[in-house]
This record gives sequence, structure tokens and C-alpha cells, in this order.
Amino acid sequence: MAFIELENLSHIHHAGEEGETAALSHINLSLSAGEFVAVLGTNGSGKSTLAKHLNAILLPTEGICRIDGMDTRDAAHLWDIRQEVSMVFQNPDNQIIAAVVEEDVAFGPENLGIPSIEIHRRVEASLRAVEMTAFRNFAPHLLSGGQKQRVAIAGALAMRTRCLVLDEPTAMLDPAGRKEVLTTVRELHRHAGITIVYITHFMEEAAAADRVLVMEKGRLVEDGPPRKIFQQVEQMKKRGLDVPLAAEIAWRLRRQGIPLPEDIITDEELVTALCQ
Repeated sequence: MAFIELENLSHIHHAGEEGETAALSHINLSLSAGEFVAVLGTNGSGKSTLAKHLNAILLPTEGICRIDGMDTRDAAHLWDIRQEVSMVFQNPDNQIIAAVVEEDVAFGPENLGIPSIEIHRRVEASLRAVEMTAFRNFAPHLLSGGQKQRVAIAGALAMRTRCLVLDEPTAMLDPAGRKEVLTTVRELHRHAGITIVYITHFMEEAAAADRVLVMEKGRLVEDGPPRKIFQQVEQMKKRGLDVPLAAEIAWRLRRQGIPLPEDIITDEELVTALCQ
């Protein structure tokens, strides 16, 4: 059974009201536990709306969203779903609410009524997983953007989440902060087996995923491994999207007659191919 399953899912904002708009249209999608999936699309393509269905912030206007077999429309499963799937948003300041890092990480488990000893264990393990143990007693406002996002991720881990949905988590960060967050996410996927749904505008980040989904006007239009998706340079550009710089350079060189592999997506692969 799939961990995340969408069947003919559609979502209409302000359904039945004047000015209603279709944000998602007939999405069919199946994700297995432990996958790392990147989601791409221009603004207004439906990426964030899709993400909010995965932990029942939004409910389908039509169709079904199941998380580990639980229908998000069933209110009895709401808190179980939100422990299974945690959201990390673009601006970490909107998620961090406590005055001290370790108190913020403990906030979720405390609200579930978890015993204090277990909360302490979870906070320790979560901060260690994102390499923020040394900052446990810091005030969050003293941290960098990348460190704040790692605290937000730690808060999700303390809930014993099985899936992290990250909605453009590096959009407000500098390159160093982006690298911090992506490294953390990749480590959690690789070593803890956490399912990752990673929405991004940065193609090099998407290239780190196992699978890439491309959204356009509320529809899922592409689904495949990064090498397959990023070979379609012209098609991606028609959709208003980029590809990793190495993939575009290789594409331009091939058009000039230079024989290069079609599946180049990293700088290292491009350099190796050119040197040969």
C-alpha cells in the first residue's frame, strides 16, 4: 500500500462562491514510504495547495487524499495524520514560537501530552539529527535563517513524523543557508528513512531528489527521475521553469555538435564529460 495516495484529487478555492478558482485538477499520485520527491512549478501552479492536502490543512473539493491508508476527510484521523506528516514552511519565523530553541522543539510533544522524560529524549534526538544541539539554549532570533529552518525541522522530528513536507524552505535563505537545509534534509532521508516532499524553485535542489513532479495550472504534467525530467530542457523552459545549469550548458553544447551525454545534471558530470 502506498504511504501517500491521491485519487482524482481536485481543489477549488472559494467553491460555490463568486470568484471561485480551481487550484488543483484531477491529481492522481502515489508515493511510497521513504521516497524523496521534489515538486516544481511556477507560481500559481498548485504546488503549495497540493502540499497542504498532505497533512489535512486543506481537504479535497473532489477526490481522495489518503495518508498511510487514512482519509484526510475523516476528522477522527486528523491528529494521527498530522503526526505522520509535518509541514515546514518558507519562513521559519512563522513556525518558531518559543523563546528558547529546546522549548520550541518540545512544544509539539507537550501539546500531545507526552510524558516529560520522553519529551526530553525526543528533543535530544531531534536536535542531534539536525546538528543543532549546541544551540539548544539560544534564543531563536539570534540564529541564522538556515539554523532557524533546522530548528523548525527538529520540531517536526520531535513529533515522530514519518514524512516532511517542505514548502520552499530555502526561498528566503542565502546560499550557505540553502546548503545547510538541503544537507539536513538529505541526511534525514538517507539515514532515518523519512519520506521527503520538497517544493522548490531551485533546480539544483530538485536534482538531489529521487523523483521530480512538475505542476502546471493545477495539473501534474510530469513525473519521473531528475535525469529524465531535466533532459527536457526546451519543454521545461516552455513551462516557465529552468533546469540545473550543468544540464542547460550540456544541452547548448550538444546543439553545437559537441557529443555529450544527455543525462548530465551536475557540475561534476559536466566537467568529467568535457574533460573526456
